Amino acid sequence: MSEKQNEKVYDLSFFMPGQTEESEEVKVPISKRFKDKDGNVIPFVFKAITTERIDELEKENTTYKNVKGRGRVKDLDTQRFYARIAVESTVYPDFCSKELREAYKTPDPVEVAKRVLSVGGEYANWLQKAIEINGFEDDPEDLETAVKN
Repeated sequence: MSEKQNEKVYDLSFFMPGQTEESEEVKVPISKRFKDKDGNVIPFVFKAITTERIDELEKENTTYKNVKGRGRVKDLDTQRFYARIAVESTVYPDFCSKELREAYKTPDPVEVAKRVLSVGGEYANWLQKAIEINGFEDDPEDLETAVKN
């Protein structure tokens, strides 16, 4: 057998533009404090953002410091970076909305989120869910299982 006959042919059409599934909106309860008129907990709605946007957010939240003996060192403000990912991944409530920013008297959507999610654990739960929805928490073993099935 020649080398060509031993090679497995992979179909690249699955990776062509327009062939991937659109990321879905995901509804998740973040806090028991937000309820509708009937007393039902109001879920937050999340949607993953693009890799390009995540790269932009990383650049926006990175500074460079001169460190003696090491030269110029990159410093990522990880808290702010993850908070910005969470804000942009949160479809509802829209922390960027003029209405919420005015109500909470701050132009910063991250600060709006902190003020809305003011009870211990709520803000952390929200950040965790946004990070998860963007694939940062995907377990490689779970992905392997999905491929096998």
